[in-house]
This record gives sequence, C-alpha cells and structure tokens, in this order.
Amino acid sequence: MTSFDYTIKDENGIHARPAGELVKLVKAHGSKVVVKFGDKQAEMKKLLALMGLGIKQGDTITVEVEGDDEAAAAKEIEDFLKANL
Repeated sequence: MTSFDYTIKDENGIHARPAGELVKLVKAHGSKVVVKFGDKQAEMKKLLALMGLGIKQGDTITVEVEGDDEAAAAKEIEDFLKANL
C-alpha cells in the first residue's frame, strides 16, 4: 500500500468539477483508492461519498492506494491534487 497526505489549497475545498475529474482519473486505474479525513473515509471512485466528506480549504487528507498499479496511481492522484485542489 502507498499513502500520502495532502492539504487542500482550493478556496472551495473539494467541489463538484475537480472531484468529478478526480473520480474519472481514479477509475482509470485498477487500484483501490481510499481518502481519509478525520474519522471519516470514502472510496475515491464514488463521487457522492467523496463530496460527502465535506473537505474544505486547509483540511489535510490522507490518500491510500492499494493494488497492482498503486505507485503510478498514487503519483497521478497526487499530481492532480497539486494542480487542481
């Protein structure tokens, strides 16, 4: 399993447009991806679950990636977060 932490910089937090693009990116990989925030967690392939976490600007999330392509998936997800959120 590969994991990393990321602090959301977007003033709107995780919102619909980038969250939808993030879900598409994650679905392109075979790995299971879970985002953890506080005592809550959600699969990153499920848009409503991801949005339901209520992640705002300044919040730090932990992303855990597990599967055959976890290194590549984790890098792409982290790059996406840095570029968009």
